[in-house]
Amino acid sequence: MLEAEKKGILLESGTNEIEIMEFTINGNLYGINVAKVREILMSAPVKAMPHTHPAVEGIFKPRDLVMTVVDLPYYLSGVETEKGPKDLFIITNFNKMSIAFRVHTVVGIIRISWKDIEKPDKAVSSGDEGVTTGIAQCGDSLISILDFEKIVAEIAPETSIQMSEIDRLGERSNSDVPVLIAEDSILLTKMIHNALEKAGYVNVTTFPDGQALWNYLEQLKQDNTVDEHAALIITDIEMPQMDGHRLTKLVKEDKALKHLPLIIFSSLISDEMRIKGKQLGADEQLTKPEIGHLVEVMDHLLMNKHD
Repeated sequence: MLEAEKKGILLESGTNEIEIMEFTINGNLYGINVAKVREILMSAPVKAMPHTHPAVEGIFKPRDLVMTVVDLPYYLSGVETEKGPKDLFIITNFNKMSIAFRVHTVVGIIRISWKDIEKPDKAVSSGDEGVTTGIAQCGDSLISILDFEKIVAEIAPETSIQMSEIDRLGERSNSDVPVLIAEDSILLTKMIHNALEKAGYVNVTTFPDGQALWNYLEQLKQDNTVDEHAALIITDIEMPQMDGHRLTKLVKEDKALKHLPLIIFSSLISDEMRIKGKQLGADEQLTKPEIGHLVEVMDHLLMNKHD
């Protein structure tokens, strides 16, 4: 059922909709993008591993794949809770990694527009780098959509964006070409911005979602200053208000904007997603956290643009 549900949304183009899997922890309702979910398994015995993050339970091996298990109740509360026999493992696949997250129940799948997902208040999301990226209304209930990329980056920093990749590019000169980035994770926005600045891209403007970047482009069109303030666009896929696929569709169907190179930089790049992004007109699609590759692709696209 899950695979069928996933394929349904993947076949559509730029609808600005998302399918969210609802699950509970300690009676609270949370959500994860179905595109990140591979399968749901009954919880199983876990082998503890030394010298790991406190929220890492250990490893288990379903079939032939050894997988890290994250105790999501502990991560969210900081309190050790009893492991129930009816607990479930949500097996995720993103950033080219498979990780199991322990949850208490899985409620089901809902399909909503990104327009109906609000950014959480900073007080709710624990300051600038909270773990909730969006709040969705489902009937009388509120669903907190978790930033699984941030969780993994915190638990295993070596799997996230690495400045060493920029160092390996060698000496670089600064470029003031205007680069626009749509990314909803505050943590990843800072990391990407810092990495690009280190790589010499010193004129970078970031936006918290596709809608904010689109509004900016609309204003540039009105002012007839598109090429002065926009040379290249980088967008995530998952974002409240407007996702990256919808943004790509709007940009590439607009006569005044379609010449702008657009890179989709997301943890969700799979074969199916790559087909969808290509249909929408994306110039390149890269998997996080390959920041060195991103810089090389930016160099290439901007060089061709100015030839």
